[in-house]
Amino acid sequence: MTTLKALAAGALAVLLGGTVAGVLLQPETAAADRRRPDAAIVIGHRGASALRPEHTLLSYETAIALGADYIEPDLVSTKDGVLVARHENEISGTTDVGQHPEFAGRRTTKTIDGAQVTGWFTEDFTLAELRTLRAKERLPELRPGNTAYDGLAVVPTFDEVIKLAQRHGVGVYPETKHPTYFDSIGLSLEEPLLATLAANGWRGGRDPVFIQSFETANLRELSRMTRLPLIQLISASGAPYDRVAAGDPLTYDQMVTPAGLRDIAKYADGVGVDTRRIVPAGPDGRLLPPTTLIRDAHRTRLAVHTWTVRNENSQLPLDHRTGNPASPVYARAHGDVTGWLGRLYELGVDGVFADDPGTARAVLAARSR
Repeated sequence: MTTLKALAAGALAVLLGGTVAGVLLQPETAAADRRRPDAAIVIGHRGASALRPEHTLLSYETAIALGADYIEPDLVSTKDGVLVARHENEISGTTDVGQHPEFAGRRTTKTIDGAQVTGWFTEDFTLAELRTLRAKERLPELRPGNTAYDGLAVVPTFDEVIKLAQRHGVGVYPETKHPTYFDSIGLSLEEPLLATLAANGWRGGRDPVFIQSFETANLRELSRMTRLPLIQLISASGAPYDRVAAGDPLTYDQMVTPAGLRDIAKYADGVGVDTRRIVPAGPDGRLLPPTTLIRDAHRTRLAVHTWTVRNENSQLPLDHRTGNPASPVYARAHGDVTGWLGRLYELGVDGVFADDPGTARAVLAARSR
């Protein structure tokens, strides 16, 4: 069968609940189908988190089957210095740790990036202990279908995510989570991140890797340590925590000005921005004309990747929501995600983080016809 037919068959099997392992493309087939370097890329946000519990091999496998070019693990550290994929280092919402009485005494309160957080934290568990837990859906009220997979997957290591990606010809797009915090407790993320990539043969500028961070200091440090592409993440508001901790007044608003983008270009290869930085919304929630961010970034030779395109009405701009707002399932019902993706692609983004990479791939394919 052709590659496109293989992708379609795989997507159908996944959506119908089939075994992902049985529908993944062969590595040489998947690699051959990846888009040319100058085209927009599809990044499976935490895998395919619209369809499987995030940051599990189940989710990453599904993202690959649906046509993601890259899979995205958020990285935190265990007590023994192993990088694992979790949205946060606090894991009560993404694992069944609360059901393990042997770990009840490890529930605690910590200050993470200036905010108090209570729960269980990866840095208080060895990898062996963490592997006794099982993953679960983080947003069951929004994605009740994903709860069918609760308890089926362990917390994966970064090494396992890389090996999965390499078997199927896709790249990885890791994010260092809370690097200032992890530095403060002696569990630096950058060195094991690069060591794990290098151990798997990925260390050069042409390798299919992007390293991302919301902070700036660790990206500047990484720029002196590696030739792998670096992406500065930029929220819709606020400031990088490392700058806040240092008493520096720099904000994300300042970082998206032409001068701010020129500074980012000194240490990074692109920016990963909230969609609201590209198409803002007015007080009534309706979308406004697009900003000049993409043009300004491209003028400084920075790629622009945007996050996160989600299927659910509650996660989409008001203009792209569909259905009856009075319905009790309106928030989780799928809206006009294809229209939203089309608008972002039309504006010239270089990549999209998508909870459903199959839809992002399909919209790209339709545009290329």
